[in-house]
Amino acid sequence: MTHAEDMARIADDAKTWRRSLHEQPELLYDLHRTAAFVEEKLRGFGVDEIETGIARTGIVALIRGSKGAGPVIGLRADMDALPMDEKTNLPHASKVPGMMHACGHDGHSATLLAAAQYLCRTRDFAGTVALIFQPAEEGGAGARRMIEEGMLERFGIDSVFAMHNKPGLPVGQFATRPGALMAGGDRFMVTVTGRGGHASAPTMSIDPVVAAAHLISSAQTLVSRFSDPFDQVVVSITHLDAGSARALNVIPDTATFGGTIRTMNRATRAEIEGHLRRILTAGAEQFGCEVALDWRPGYPVTANDPAKTAVALAAAAAVVGAGNVDDACDRTMGSEDFSYMLEKRPGAIVWYGNGDSAELHNAAYDFNDAAILPGMRYWIELVSRELAA
Repeated sequence: MTHAEDMARIADDAKTWRRSLHEQPELLYDLHRTAAFVEEKLRGFGVDEIETGIARTGIVALIRGSKGAGPVIGLRADMDALPMDEKTNLPHASKVPGMMHACGHDGHSATLLAAAQYLCRTRDFAGTVALIFQPAEEGGAGARRMIEEGMLERFGIDSVFAMHNKPGLPVGQFATRPGALMAGGDRFMVTVTGRGGHASAPTMSIDPVVAAAHLISSAQTLVSRFSDPFDQVVVSITHLDAGSARALNVIPDTATFGGTIRTMNRATRAEIEGHLRRILTAGAEQFGCEVALDWRPGYPVTANDPAKTAVALAAAAAVVGAGNVDDACDRTMGSEDFSYMLEKRPGAIVWYGNGDSAELHNAAYDFNDAAILPGMRYWIELVSRELAA
C-alpha cells in the first residue's frame, strides 16, 4: 500500500469517528465521553505518552520521531459542541437534545486523530509531536486553562498550530495570513440607575431609559471617533432591559444594556475599556444618573507568527497546490481561544475548506467529511517541515 493509499484509508475511517463524535456532543469542560473516545483511539495508535485530565477533560499525547531529538510541535484540536438543537435531519445528527457540533470541532478532532494514526506508523521526523485535544473553546477559555495548568512547559512545546474549517471555502483549499487573523472579543454589561416615578411626571424622576438610549448611541463613537478608521472595531449592543410591558406608565429605577466589542489590534483592545468608561461616566453625569460597568474580558486577538505562517502556507501548498492556498485572506471579527496559545508560543492557525455548507453556529451546519483527508495531509506535511532531520 502506498503512503497516499494509507492516508486515504485512514481518512475514510476517520469519517466514522467523526460521525460518532457528532452523535454524542458534549459542552465546555464536560467532555467525558468525547475524551474517552479520543484517548482510546490514541492508545490504540501507539502514542509514546498520554496525559488526560488537563483542564478536566483535555488530553496531550506525544509521538516521538525516529530521526532523533528535535523541537516539540503542538497540534491542537478543539472538542466541545454548542448548546443548540440540530436541524440537519442527517442519519448521524445529534442524539442529545440541546447540544450539537455546529462549529465542526468533531471534524477537527477526527482530522487530528487521522494524522496521529499515520504519524505513529511512520515517525519520519526528528523531534516530538504533541497532540493537544482541548475542551471548552466555545466560551470556556479551555486553551487558557490548559496553559495555566502548565501544559506548554510540562511537555516542552516550542510551537503551536491549529486548523479551523471554513464554510464557503472549497474543500481542498486553505487560507490564512500572518499577523492578526481573528478579533479579540470582550463583553460588557452596563447598569444605569436613576429614580423611578410616574410616566406623566418625568421631571419628578431621573429617567434611566433615556440615559441608557443616549449611552448606547454614544458607545458607537468608540468606532467612529476613538479608533483609527483603518483599525477594525465592532461595537454591538445585543441586550437591553428596562421597565415592564405591564406597567407602561412607570418610569423604572434602572435600565441595563450590554453587548460585545471586537478589536483586531492588541493595543486598541487594551485602550477600549478606558474609552468606554469615560463615555459612560460623562453621559451618566449629563442625565443625573449613576452608571456601573461590568467589563468581561474575552478571547485575545488571534495573531499568527509570520515565520510560522510561512511554514504553514508552504505545507498547505505542498498538499493542495499553491493555487489553492490564500496567503492573505480576509480577517474575521470572530474570536478563537487558540489566541491564548499564540500569545505564549509562535505558531499559526489556518482555515481549511468545508465547501458549500451552512455557516458555523447554524442549526443546519455539518462538518464536511471530505475535508478530513486534505486536513490530515496538511498536518503530516507540517510536521515534516517543522521537524525535518
